[in-house]
Amino acid sequence: MQVLCFFLFCFMFMAPHTFSARDTLTATQTLATNQTLQSSNAVFILGFFPSSTNPTSYYLGIWYKDLGQTVVWVANRDNPVIDNNSTGLISLKINSENGNIALVNSSVGNPVWSSTNQTKASNPVLQLLDTGNLVLREEASPANNNYLWQSFDYPTDTLLPDMKVGWNLDKGTDNHLTSWRDTDQDPSTGDYTLKVDAQGLPQGFLRKNQSIIYRSNPWNGEKFNYTDSVVFSFSVDQHGVYYSFHIGNGSIFSRITITSDGVLQRLSWEPSTQTWNSFWVVPKDPCDVYRTCGPYGICDANAAPVCKCVRGFRPKNQQAWNFRNGTDGCVRNTNLDCRSDKFLHMQNLKLPETSCVFVNMSMDLVECEDFCRRNCSCTAYANIEVNNNGTGCVMWIDELLDMRQNSAGGQDLYIRIAASDVDDSGYVVSSHKKKNSAKIAGITISAVVVILGLSFILFRKRKLLSRFNGVTDRRGSLQGNRDSIMNKVVLPTNRDRESLGESNMDEIDLLLFDFNTITLATNNFSEQNKLGEGGFGIVYRGKLMEGPEIAVKRLSKNSAQGIEEFKNEVKLIVKLQHRNLVRLFGCCIEMDEKLLVYEYMENISLDSFLFDKTRKHLLDWNRRFNIICGIARGLLYLHHDSRLKIIHRDLKVSNILLDSEMNPKISDFGTARIFGTNQTEANTLRVVGTYGYMSPEYAIDGNFSVKSDVFSFGVLVLEIISGKKNRGFYSSEEDMNLLRNAWRLWREGSALELIDASIGDSYSVSEVLRCIHIGLLCVQERADDRPTMSLVVSMLNSEVALMAQPKNPGFSLGRNPLETNTSSSKREESCSMNQVTVTLLDAR
Repeated sequence: MQVLCFFLFCFMFMAPHTFSARDTLTATQTLATNQTLQSSNAVFILGFFPSSTNPTSYYLGIWYKDLGQTVVWVANRDNPVIDNNSTGLISLKINSENGNIALVNSSVGNPVWSSTNQTKASNPVLQLLDTGNLVLREEASPANNNYLWQSFDYPTDTLLPDMKVGWNLDKGTDNHLTSWRDTDQDPSTGDYTLKVDAQGLPQGFLRKNQSIIYRSNPWNGEKFNYTDSVVFSFSVDQHGVYYSFHIGNGSIFSRITITSDGVLQRLSWEPSTQTWNSFWVVPKDPCDVYRTCGPYGICDANAAPVCKCVRGFRPKNQQAWNFRNGTDGCVRNTNLDCRSDKFLHMQNLKLPETSCVFVNMSMDLVECEDFCRRNCSCTAYANIEVNNNGTGCVMWIDELLDMRQNSAGGQDLYIRIAASDVDDSGYVVSSHKKKNSAKIAGITISAVVVILGLSFILFRKRKLLSRFNGVTDRRGSLQGNRDSIMNKVVLPTNRDRESLGESNMDEIDLLLFDFNTITLATNNFSEQNKLGEGGFGIVYRGKLMEGPEIAVKRLSKNSAQGIEEFKNEVKLIVKLQHRNLVRLFGCCIEMDEKLLVYEYMENISLDSFLFDKTRKHLLDWNRRFNIICGIARGLLYLHHDSRLKIIHRDLKVSNILLDSEMNPKISDFGTARIFGTNQTEANTLRVVGTYGYMSPEYAIDGNFSVKSDVFSFGVLVLEIISGKKNRGFYSSEEDMNLLRNAWRLWREGSALELIDASIGDSYSVSEVLRCIHIGLLCVQERADDRPTMSLVVSMLNSEVALMAQPKNPGFSLGRNPLETNTSSSKREESCSMNQVTVTLLDAR
């Protein structure tokens, strides 16, 4: 940077130069290479500077006037404007046609760079503010925040005071810092970025390309870092998730920047030495490096070695641990049993990674512990904010990653460990222990009453099941041995009956398998029979004796959510019969097992073809179109034609199964919800589903309806056509997420470029365009604008149906699936499979 500053200094004061003290540029004026704008109090300068390696290449930038001419923003960083003869052809002006500011070379037709404001001003003015913000506004408007465009929305490598980095949820934009290619010479886009992760509990990530190298503390209500007194602020609402900092003393100059070699630092200007001094730098020690000590490992920079395991854990790879390599982390000494587990109270910690957590601002710590204790998947809990003796609840349901021990500051964390691994002083004994005991006793008594009631119901059942003989009756239900399973079946409760709208549960036509039959069919759940694994368990292939092949979903014993998912799936699927819905043969509940037995689908799931480079060519256009139509028919049945109105809530490509003829069948109804006849929408505090498929109103506000499923269907349609996954928010300008890319191509009249190249040329142009059109209609941002599934099916079946023009799509939340870091990729999949709540801090 020093070389560039010197070059800038020479260029500004030695070259022929006409200095302008004005801070504004009107529509009738231009800014040439030998002219500048100066903010009103002479803090910042806007002008042109040449490349330090090529004097004929020019950049438009903003720099401090008197602080070493340090550049803080560059407009055309990846596209320098060339003036070989220094003829003065380069200029900045306001485009009279669209109202954008444009950097032009009069010898070239198109602008080299331009702003992106959507609203044309009647009398626009460009102004450089003393904050370093370059703004475009109406001349008659006062200098306030109602700008048509501002450079603060497009930061480069520097965060200035009151500039925001984070997510604008209204525009679907991600404001983040990106390093220069070379800090001293080349301002083009470098390898390092600082981004705010809006999932779970917000935190900042410093990345090299897609690999995380540093993670900030999650927001705790006060500040991200505990090393200085600068006022940091964080705002989360329905419009965005932002991080910024403010300095009240106008005589102090400070900035945050990323160097080209990946150092994130806060710099302050020292008047006495006329230099920038580092106030804090990261990464500064081994514990700043992301996941230095792996899962359940804690890094302590003041200890030797720096890695230690949480009490009750041991190194996963002892040999590597002995050689001071703790990246494999730690594993439990004793398996959890949920009922007797205790919580280890740890202090002054940097909380674990919070991308996949449950967040609830209304819970206190007592309620948070109670909720975590009752959820066997919960691995730890803590307060969200440290203000007012702690507020809010954050709960982890997966491995604890990237923890650090601080000598001061940090937060309290309560980690679930086996009772045998701690003494009485090692776990939290809260004031509500008696309250929990009373609750447990109440739950136990209730369970006994329910079991007695169910036993009475079972003995009153009039339907007899004959011994299983491996064949199906004319209703398609398998027969089994009633005597062996009489006392091992859990039927829906009265509340379940009411929600089903059924008064006589004896009419459920479902086989109740015994565990030995399933064990034999799956070869004792052998690894060779494993078809796949999800957040609630593993799916196995099986073969009944003299009977059909089956698929068995074996729910995890440790999943507290699993039993609710299990009951929900049983009570729903047994009532649903459609050729595009997967068929449930039966279930088994015995020996602490919860099993669902489905018809076996020969071609597994759609994603095993669609996203597989070696198999995707098997999906020609006719098959893809038939799959789209089949999914639409199945969804129409759920929404309109079945006796129950079902909202699926987790429609995604992996939940579309394919039979031997590649016919699609919708599966996985564990998170589905039943609507009343006249009910149109509902709201939930537990947002479940998969990032990339969630509609905006569901992901952000918890509102779901048939239109939520329509949005997911639209994403599916575009994925089937393109053969690409929807990438959520986290996509760069060059590799936009699927919805944004489809929308851009549609508006440019190039929609056919979306087609998967593996399809070849054997497709109907009209069918493809119609499907893209329908997909974009389904993913529109406003739920009211989306069509119903009955209209979708009608549009799919008609070549002459009139269709409205689609509006701007909604871009749903999601982690970055492009991340190349193996552990991070696994982390993302875990988020999806475990149905993580994505509630924002004050979304409801």
